[in-house]
Amino acid sequence: MSKFQFSRWAYGLTVAVTLTATFEGAGCTAENELVLGTTASPVLAAGRLTAALALNGTTGEYTVTNKSTEAVTGWTITFDVPSGVTVTSGEHGTVSQSGTHVTLTPAYYINTLQPGRSTYPYSPTFRLSSTATPTSCRIDDANCDGSADAPPAAPTNFRATVKTTKTVTLAWNAAQPGSLPVVGYEVYRGSTLAASVTDTTATVTGLTPNTDYTFTVRAKDRKGTASPASAPLTVRTNNPSDDTQAPTAPGNLRSTAVDAGSVSLAWNASTDNTGVVAYDVYSGSTLAATVTGTSAKVSGLAPSTKYTFTVRARDGYDNTSAASTALSVTTSDIVNGYARVGYFVQWGIYGRQYFVRNLDTTGAAAKLTHLNYAFGNIDPVNLTCLHGVTKATTSNPQDPNQGDGAGDAEADYSRPFSAAQSVDGVADTGWESLRGNYNQLKKLKAKYPNLKVLISLGGWTYSKYFSDVSATDAARKKFVSSCVDMYIKGNLPVYNSAGGPGTAAGIFDGIDIDWEWPGAEGHAGNHVSPNDKANLALLLAEFRRQLDALGTQTGKRYQLTAFTPADPAKIAAGWDLAQDATSLDIFNVQGYDFHGAGSDNSWEPNRTGHQGNLYADAEDPYSFHFSVENAINAYTSAGVSPRKLTVGLAFYGRGWQSVTDGGKFGEWQAANGAAPGQFQEEAGTRGYANLISSVPNCTVRHDEASVATYCFTGNGGQWWTFDDAWSIQKKTAWIKSKGLLGAMAWEMSGDTGTLMTAVDTGLK
Repeated sequence: MSKFQFSRWAYGLTVAVTLTATFEGAGCTAENELVLGTTASPVLAAGRLTAALALNGTTGEYTVTNKSTEAVTGWTITFDVPSGVTVTSGEHGTVSQSGTHVTLTPAYYINTLQPGRSTYPYSPTFRLSSTATPTSCRIDDANCDGSADAPPAAPTNFRATVKTTKTVTLAWNAAQPGSLPVVGYEVYRGSTLAASVTDTTATVTGLTPNTDYTFTVRAKDRKGTASPASAPLTVRTNNPSDDTQAPTAPGNLRSTAVDAGSVSLAWNASTDNTGVVAYDVYSGSTLAATVTGTSAKVSGLAPSTKYTFTVRARDGYDNTSAASTALSVTTSDIVNGYARVGYFVQWGIYGRQYFVRNLDTTGAAAKLTHLNYAFGNIDPVNLTCLHGVTKATTSNPQDPNQGDGAGDAEADYSRPFSAAQSVDGVADTGWESLRGNYNQLKKLKAKYPNLKVLISLGGWTYSKYFSDVSATDAARKKFVSSCVDMYIKGNLPVYNSAGGPGTAAGIFDGIDIDWEWPGAEGHAGNHVSPNDKANLALLLAEFRRQLDALGTQTGKRYQLTAFTPADPAKIAAGWDLAQDATSLDIFNVQGYDFHGAGSDNSWEPNRTGHQGNLYADAEDPYSFHFSVENAINAYTSAGVSPRKLTVGLAFYGRGWQSVTDGGKFGEWQAANGAAPGQFQEEAGTRGYANLISSVPNCTVRHDEASVATYCFTGNGGQWWTFDDAWSIQKKTAWIKSKGLLGAMAWEMSGDTGTLMTAVDTGLK
């Protein structure tokens, strides 16, 4: 018996209420007696759970019972309070409040309710700043009062606003919501669904001229519950023989606003004997928008891209004017100045002991424009975005199934961080619905509101199923929808009492695609198809479409970027650069890993080589001379705007051992496998700071001609290739001279501040 329950009985003001409700999934009718305090509100959920609210002054308590036959995990209670009332956490749960809307999340030890069990005597409590009664209570996505969800009311004032020979534009007043908000409308032509929209107007196309049609419209709520139909409306399409005169061409087409993803246009009105009913706006030969007024905003565009627009007028008899004079407009860059993109690795919190907090303490967060969180995986069965709970299925890097089902939800959003590991110095209690790296990213964004954080999907180990998720239109739509839902909308799967609907909302500003590599070899076991190149372009277009669709609802433009190869063979095999550029905001071009031994000596163990030289090295013995310059040229020669390209920088080194001097301090000389790494499982690799401090007698040298940094411990010793402040200064100067967007760094844990400062200084 809880202390709070003693106090409410002590007042002697109890009310017994019996409610009867049918519980979803239980297949029966159950009764539940609720004992309420001095101000009582009977609350019985119509789902798997029931909830009883008791109020005692300004303290409230919900007792939740599982009436179903299955365990329920990850439940929350939401309710509204009057304006000005603040709700704070009590016992056995935590509270978050946005305006008047409150979410009560249970403590981890009551987050799972077994069949027939309740939260008593550990029911979550909350405190009100003043006496008030919560309203609009929901639990387990059902009403807390035990009633079924009420449907929306039927839309009213259903009317035709425009008609032509083949189309009818309809409008109606917004429907009054029922238990849930109205999220859309369905327009029917007779009994056939003709249009589904989210606002209060729709245009039905494909009609026959001079024909009567009867329409109705229904509202739908978030759970798909439909309203009654509106009053029917009969409309007769126009007869084209009644008018054959076309409108005049629109004049003075002009741009009134431009940003990275849209162009706003305006023009002078056309004239017509029967009246202009619509204007069609074209981007090139593609219809981009149809409007009834003399202005339009064309969205879904790519940054740093030139578009050519024309406008044609139409009358109600589908007579179309000549095109306006063409207007060319270039969208804005994704950033003002230069982009500074850095990768944060999920696993850095372990052996590297590199936390999101370190981005702040090293000064990196203040210098970055973008932070890519690596990596998200793909569910091998459902072919959706995945939050796994195992770090890997095996430690063998050549195991073709190494990444299947892998991930680290613990690091992502479950692991509590101490005050010393936290961005704001506040420790996690372990009760929060959002902990781990994601919560720290949320805190970092609060401190640096201009920083864009993107989730990176794929990477070397997690790219196995990209070919599958992009193979068909249905697969692409399903995969993209799952990723947008999980990362952008923030609907995380519940894991260890963390996660749940909306818990990660607002953390990620976009999605970064790291498919290594479409149409070409990558990690052992990767699925590869000759159709990968075409399907990747379609996958990127689907990401752009769904992100833009969400953006129309939220008023925010979500970014889409990709990590892309330097190898011309991999570009040719998997990237339709001109087409991909219509969807992508940034190509983060791999400016490193040109050469290396590989952790298991499976790459180039017998010869050293620069991993990120700016220019081709004349002494390079390989048939193709990799360089940053050659890589960037492959993109610009394909028509990609320089202001969409970043150059990858290596904040780590690749090394060989038993290296021959050869009179060239080990450059391009014989070696005998990967040098000892920073970590036992990563031979041949060290973070920059670790390399400089931990490899003794490694004399740093600079190849002035190719712009490459390396160090050599002497004949028979180690040879390492990496970026330092000198090479970064040279590369950033080159980036600016070529008009590129900026630089990208893999990855931030290798730097204690020196390299990021060099990037920032070089790009000012």
